[in-house]
Amino acid sequence: MSALDTEAVERARRLVAGPARRERLWPVVAAAALAAATALGFATAMILAPPVVTQHVVETVE
Repeated sequence: MSALDTEAVERARRLVAGPARRERLWPVVAAAALAAATALGFATAMILAPPVVTQHVVETVE
């Protein structure tokens, strides 16, 4: 049998260690929202932008 009570030692270590630090979630959510907004902006630009090279069908038939 040990001279030290293991439960008491664990309890003392938890009390000395203090509360666990929690990670903040808002930076992750903000980065995801920015990425989503950027993707939507690029998708909208791709759909609404006119084609870069235009070729008339009448000119190519002859």
